[in-house]
Amino acid sequence: MISSVSKSTLHLSSAQRLFVGKSFFRFLGGPSIIQEPIAQPINLENEPILGYLKGSEERVGLENALQHRQSAVEEIPIVIDGKEYWTDDVHYQTMPSNHQKKIAKFCYATPELLQKAIGVSLKARSTWEKVPLNKKVDIFLKAGDLVSTKYRSQLNASTMLGQGKTVFQAEIDAACELADFLRFNAEFAQRLYDYQPVNVDPSIKNSVRHRGLEGFIAAISPFNFTAIGGNLAYAPAIMGNVVLWKPSDTAMLSNYIVFRLMEESGIPPGVVNFLPAEGPTFGRAITNSTHLSAINFTGSVPTFHWLWKQVGENVDRFRNLPRLVGECGGKNYHLVHSSANVEHVVNSTLRGAFEYSGQKCSATSRLYVPSSLWKQVKEGLIEGMKQMKIGPVTDFDSFTSSVIDTRAYDRITSYIKHAEQSPDLQIIAGGQRNKSVGYFIHPTLVETNNPRDRIMVEEIFGPVLTAFVYDDSALEETLDLIDSSTSFALTGAVFAEDREFLVQAAERLKMSCGNFYINDKSTGAVVGQQPFGGGRLSGTNDKAGSPHYLLRWTSPQSIKQYFNHLTQFKYPHMEK
Repeated sequence: MISSVSKSTLHLSSAQRLFVGKSFFRFLGGPSIIQEPIAQPINLENEPILGYLKGSEERVGLENALQHRQSAVEEIPIVIDGKEYWTDDVHYQTMPSNHQKKIAKFCYATPELLQKAIGVSLKARSTWEKVPLNKKVDIFLKAGDLVSTKYRSQLNASTMLGQGKTVFQAEIDAACELADFLRFNAEFAQRLYDYQPVNVDPSIKNSVRHRGLEGFIAAISPFNFTAIGGNLAYAPAIMGNVVLWKPSDTAMLSNYIVFRLMEESGIPPGVVNFLPAEGPTFGRAITNSTHLSAINFTGSVPTFHWLWKQVGENVDRFRNLPRLVGECGGKNYHLVHSSANVEHVVNSTLRGAFEYSGQKCSATSRLYVPSSLWKQVKEGLIEGMKQMKIGPVTDFDSFTSSVIDTRAYDRITSYIKHAEQSPDLQIIAGGQRNKSVGYFIHPTLVETNNPRDRIMVEEIFGPVLTAFVYDDSALEETLDLIDSSTSFALTGAVFAEDREFLVQAAERLKMSCGNFYINDKSTGAVVGQQPFGGGRLSGTNDKAGSPHYLLRWTSPQSIKQYFNHLTQFKYPHMEK
């Protein structure tokens, strides 16, 4: 069968070559009636990060997109089965750095519309689930190309203006990571077929095929990563599922662009329905439905716990036991050993803690430094913070900008006020804040003599870094402290030149985080390179950016095909 593949496949585009022989199928062995898509080995590469240097083509395109997005208010409808709906419950997305500036108008779905979306998705499922994997792969590869070309500037501009990201932070998220998710998931979906059961008896053929989940999946996405919104909604779709997507109010514009480009790529109406909604209204609608098959969530611990409780209370009504996939943030650490390179520690920590104003699930929030290095580390951090420009995202020399909204501003500020008032805490640098124009909070460095103070335990999700200085002789106790003092376990990093200590730390801190970094900052996981997710209160650790993640969205079916005919029901040992 493979020999019939045309030589013209050698001249396909890089995206097309990801699925050579996409119209061909391989029998699973013998005269089997079950078929599996054929896939050739693929060498995927991550989307290159563009530099946006002054005068560059990509910078000119982005500046034009920024100007366009600031000059108009995009009207964003509810979209169900490809049809647009509006309600009277109207809201606006504003710019975090200038909260008087509106960039998008949208409305909340009513309970009736949410029920309509559930019905539509169930009808769409029967058709979509039957679409061959190779055709789904084609759609996702086309979408990846649209992200990296036609829509790149618009995605970056909407992420910058609407979510407060600087140009670099938007580029690695809305352009590169989103394109990576789409392309890598296409490959990962094929790779699931690499495993097939053992066949030892010539009269029996064993195989496995992957089915979409029965019912619908609810995707609830956060504000802080455009790529996460796209991945939460569309990763399940490539496995044959249908999705109700509730985007974040504060990421509405970028998420809507993702939705439309996926339509353009070929996702049929009704497969993913775009549903801005009030949180509890959406949550009750999905957890009261008999047909809920899964929740794909990124957000706060209290919200995920509420959803989990709702599912538990309604467990008797579900057709299938719903799968709960969640990522809920972290209290991420940098541990500095006395052998560490101080300059590297300082620069890595400045980036890890303060890029995107600490509004990353993986942002560095607690720092453990030996007393022998604290003076150098502290001076380096203070000097770096002095050099940071905190300003509008449209100023390309801004290191970071405002936090997302007034609720975030008030929450983060409460921790800074706590540091100002507590006898156990001292603000070393930063702490200034002002929300008269935008929700600006300057990066803040706090020193504590109490490593279990709430500022070292609770997730802040803002530009606040707290350092605990430990005695060089108390290294063992510090390792225990890092692992035990908080309920989160998302990311962590250890800095040392002492290889023996690195081996020790990697073992002692094995359960402290889902992504462990050695001599690198706690942020910056790349699709396909560092699959992302953590345990404990940080989530269900399903490792987005890997084949493991797609396994959550498939219901495998084992198939045994028997080729002989039984001539009797008795077994040989039964003969007298």
